[in-house]
Amino acid sequence: MKVGLFGGTFNPIHYGHLAIATFAREAFELNRVMFIPSGRPPHKTREGMAPAHDRYQMTVLATHGDSHFAVSPVEMERRGKSYSVETVEEMLGFFGEAARLFFIVGTDAMVDIVNWERADELVKLCEFIVASRPGSDLRKVAQKYRRRIHVLKAPIFGMSSTDIRQRVREGRSVHYLVPELVERYIADHRLYLGRGSGRLAGEKTE
Repeated sequence: MKVGLFGGTFNPIHYGHLAIATFAREAFELNRVMFIPSGRPPHKTREGMAPAHDRYQMTVLATHGDSHFAVSPVEMERRGKSYSVETVEEMLGFFGEAARLFFIVGTDAMVDIVNWERADELVKLCEFIVASRPGSDLRKVAQKYRRRIHVLKAPIFGMSSTDIRQRVREGRSVHYLVPELVERYIADHRLYLGRGSGRLAGEKTE
């Protein structure tokens, strides 16, 4: 069984994420792509981060109806900071040692892999599908890791989660940028509106 592991904050998930997952599944004949919303990512601050529960629910809504997609709460449920190597170990336990795991990442993350927790162990446990865009330079990846890398020519999507959050704060439409159910969830739960007007990570709600 070939499984793609697609981790990220998904803050919020958008059509670019879904396109990359679909392209990776087709190009590498993956049986399933498992989306894994992060709990407490070690390299990102919590400023502007929606609560893990909300990011998980939006990812479920975005992938609903596609039998090739699934969502795991494994990183959300882990206490403390969450590292990719721990996630891969748990996924091997779930799918079985015979499963062939592919970690789906962007070029920037792949270049930085030498700084990841237990990087050498991680690269032995799984292979990597790197979503590469024009101008990306994977030559910076350590030579010893390159044999475990598969390059995916990713679709160009000119909008990021950061841009989407800004549009929400400014009261502009995110229609056609995120799935309709995600757009509705953001509005209903008043996410990304800024201080005093919505929920951000760490804020309490009634």
